[in-house]
Amino acid sequence: MDIDKQLIAEEIERLREEIRRHNYLYYVVDLPEISDSEYDALFDRLSALEEANPESISPDSPTQRVGAEPVTAFKSVAHSIPMLSLGKVTSQGEFLAFHKRVRDGLRQDNAVERSNSIELPSVFDSDSESDGSEAQIIYSCEPKLDGLAVSVRYEDGVLVLSATRGDGNLGEDVTQNIRTIKSIPLKLRQKFPVLEARGEVVFPKSKFATMNEMRIERGEEPFANPRNAAAGSLRQLDPKITAERPLEAFFYAVGAIDLGAEEPPKSHREELELLRKAGLRVVPLAEPLNGPLEVAEYFKRIAEIRESLDFEIDGVVVKVDDIETQRRLGEISRSPRWAVAWKFPAQEKVTTLEGVLWNVGRTAAVTPVALLTPVEIAGVTVQRASLHNEDQIEKLGLKIGDKVLVRRAGDVIPYIVRAMEELRTGGEREIIPPEKCPDCGSELVKEMGDVYRRCPNISCPSVVAESLTHWASRSAMDIDGLGPKQIAQLLRENLIADVGDLYRLRKEDVANLERFAEKSAENLIEAIRASKNRPLARFINALGIRHVGETVAKMLSAEYGSLDKLAQASVEDLTLIEGVGPEIAKAIVDFFGNENNRKLIEKLRNLGVEPILPEKESKTEAILEGLTFVLTGTLSRPRDEIKAILESYGAKVSGSVSKATDYVIHGDSPGSKLDKANQLNVKTLDEEALREFFRDRGIAF
Repeated sequence: MDIDKQLIAEEIERLREEIRRHNYLYYVVDLPEISDSEYDALFDRLSALEEANPESISPDSPTQRVGAEPVTAFKSVAHSIPMLSLGKVTSQGEFLAFHKRVRDGLRQDNAVERSNSIELPSVFDSDSESDGSEAQIIYSCEPKLDGLAVSVRYEDGVLVLSATRGDGNLGEDVTQNIRTIKSIPLKLRQKFPVLEARGEVVFPKSKFATMNEMRIERGEEPFANPRNAAAGSLRQLDPKITAERPLEAFFYAVGAIDLGAEEPPKSHREELELLRKAGLRVVPLAEPLNGPLEVAEYFKRIAEIRESLDFEIDGVVVKVDDIETQRRLGEISRSPRWAVAWKFPAQEKVTTLEGVLWNVGRTAAVTPVALLTPVEIAGVTVQRASLHNEDQIEKLGLKIGDKVLVRRAGDVIPYIVRAMEELRTGGEREIIPPEKCPDCGSELVKEMGDVYRRCPNISCPSVVAESLTHWASRSAMDIDGLGPKQIAQLLRENLIADVGDLYRLRKEDVANLERFAEKSAENLIEAIRASKNRPLARFINALGIRHVGETVAKMLSAEYGSLDKLAQASVEDLTLIEGVGPEIAKAIVDFFGNENNRKLIEKLRNLGVEPILPEKESKTEAILEGLTFVLTGTLSRPRDEIKAILESYGAKVSGSVSKATDYVIHGDSPGSKLDKANQLNVKTLDEEALREFFRDRGIAF
């Protein structure tokens, strides 16, 4: 090898190690040291060197996460050590019975070893033969992640295989898709001969709504819940599709291991530490606990913070900590005697489907909503559930009068899991979709390939009202104080007929309306005036083009830079943009080809509504660039709204606190994030301080 080639090879390897280290700091221990732009510069430099020297590319390079060709089917993989399923308990009494079985099993095998116990009074004094000084069992507890179980295998520190759990003995080879998940290293920080890690792939709740919005924009079925999103994403035959999904992974156990000269772990705590040091992200909030009473307290604590976590959990996993003791206790069928899943109370209930309401949306789509006999699920009274479209009604086989199983998970809208056909009495009725618009009475149309019936009347009151509501929403023109009730008033009084008329309103027009006074009318008119100049991406989103939501609008803004250029684009031009398919492209071309839409845009421009173009936007809205914020606790305004303001001025909003965090914004009941901020000496802002922070920088709040 000549000297130049050698220097290039050394530079490539140095960059790879540097990028791996920053991936570990960012994805595993949440302590990033460099900004996103600095990371991108390193990555781009490595990509350029590898492209110029293709012989240097190796499978474990950080640049090689995506690149495999789609497969036609997943191959079966035999697990070297079975991936066991867990028995479950659903109450403290059932858990105490599990603990008693563990204790009794250990008594039969010469009791608990001293190295795995401490002297504490037994919680079973009343029914034990002990003198009251029986040693407690140390359990290791952790949240039970609700995702897709996987195993990843590293040989000599390099990722070589990953498989789903399957039936515990045979899984599916999903290696190419696993390689796309950035929190899973392609190369470990320690070079062990063999290390298998078992864990869970999850879909963050914070990204779930955005993903469903994108799917609806593309005419795809939305995911029912984050677990389905994780499973569906990981089982894509094309890894490029998986790479588009914001999957994360946490690991909680080891399978086959060969650590060379290093001693194998002797406890579950040591297993987690081994995985962490190797560079894998381990399940958070894991704790060793002394006996069942401490486990019960831990279960209660995790249940209280469950909704604040960014991943779905459905309980707590309790494991005997000592590995030798695990071996002694053994297994029953395919479940270990030494571990159990203590499940949270059910987030699903059976109720009655009383009817179906058909709503008309801003795209004129008529969508069904299930009307239910009220039922309390996870502390919330549920009376309605999403049905998405007619196809789902048919797939579920629903009838009015059915007993249905309804599930609610976290912030996800309740949905019907299935009809309880076995409980039918014969009095149930078929669900008949409407032939006419439930609002204006127009004959509905359903085009071939469309899952929705649509109202063809562009003046349909529901279509107009929904279009106006969307125009004023936070992700569009962000008109504060203009919600559905105010829009309904304005329409009822014939003060507006379309979005253009909003910009003709005068204070005196509004002040005479019910629930308005001079000051509130003045505020509304000012908010409408302020919306005249919003970023182009928001303006495109506000137009309500079919299949074009916030995400696609940002892509179009970045690609074309002006509304006029976008309006002139052809289907062929638009489909060259990654993420814009033929259906979206046609909808855009059809929208700008419609004379009424062109007249509305001209009307808006004549009234002074002109979007800020991307290059101007970056100069005027980068006040907070380089700052990282974290939001926690209950705030007087929705977190998404505050997040949108911060991001619109160039800030980054993170889901976790680290040394790289500049400010933590907190409301009531802030929890552990505020504690961590104080530990790391990160600046904190309550809402009053946040208002002052914004005022000092000329930001409206």
